[in-house]
Amino acid sequence: MHDTRTMLACAAALFTSAVAIVLLRRLAEPLGLLDRPNDRKQHKGSVPLVGGLAMFCGVFVGAWWYGDATQMSRMLLTTAAGLTIMGSLDDRHELSVRTRLIVQTLAVFVMIGSTDVYIRSLGTLNGVQLQLGPLGIPVTLIAVIGLLNAFNMMDGIDGLSGSMGLVGIGSIFAFHHSGVTPGVTVLIAMLGAAMIPYLATNLGLFGRKIFMGDAGSTVLGYLLGWALIDLSQSPGSDLLPTDVLWCVALPALDTLAVMCRRMRNHQSPFKPDRGHIHHILLRTGLSPRMTLVVLVIASILLAFIGHLIHDYGQLASLGLFGLLLLTYIVCTTRRSTIAASQAVQQRGQ
Repeated sequence: MHDTRTMLACAAALFTSAVAIVLLRRLAEPLGLLDRPNDRKQHKGSVPLVGGLAMFCGVFVGAWWYGDATQMSRMLLTTAAGLTIMGSLDDRHELSVRTRLIVQTLAVFVMIGSTDVYIRSLGTLNGVQLQLGPLGIPVTLIAVIGLLNAFNMMDGIDGLSGSMGLVGIGSIFAFHHSGVTPGVTVLIAMLGAAMIPYLATNLGLFGRKIFMGDAGSTVLGYLLGWALIDLSQSPGSDLLPTDVLWCVALPALDTLAVMCRRMRNHQSPFKPDRGHIHHILLRTGLSPRMTLVVLVIASILLAFIGHLIHDYGQLASLGLFGLLLLTYIVCTTRRSTIAASQAVQQRGQ
């Protein structure tokens, strides 16, 4: 009965998301939710920024259909609604980084205050459990805001951010052997279902193209972030704190590498540029669709590696991820430096 109700809720989320896309696409211009090409955005024509709104509508209706909401899932939906509204305003008016960070911070504090869920432990390393105590609250704040901005930064080619989200959701269920249970796992299952119509439309398989916009990437990273925190901090959960890194490995690696490079160059870590992994692959001559395929495969492989090393302990898992992060930073920074030098030389000629 529980599985049937979950499937029906996911079906409701998928159907609602598809209907919302059709309706919101017509309202995009009156609402001012259009992404117009510029020096940094090189797509053709104005594209409706309604994917995120449609996805959230799907999750909301699916949650209503499912019922039996926990305090965690109720507050998560409530704060996600606020962030979706903020993301839509950002899509229309391009809010400042400071405004976005303030709203995101408030959402995280409301979640912590109302549910008492936050990162209390970083896991057991070499027999020692790393309890954070009061430091867990700022660590949670950094983790959630970091992840939702990671998905925002990955939203650079068609299908990428959404595909990374689906890989992340699939990875959670691969680690979390208990499967779909009431609470956040139901929400992310419905999120995965709600993303399917968006991806089909974004990739040009169904009607006129749309983008998820900041509303979509924000709510995607936010829901995934809290699901990972809730599951990894629950007693007896199969998903360990170090497993979290592998569930969202590629967005996390890319965002950390880009921010390290920007800060080394005395730039704001939130300043947009064309130094992300998808930009690097595009400069090698790969098409956007092939770049998407390569990165999705890479993301799945990273999750698979994390699953393999899970049995060797959290210290081995964290050590391997740290080595991978260092290698990733060195390689992508070198490629970005070479590309920047070539661009300067071309302008000089």
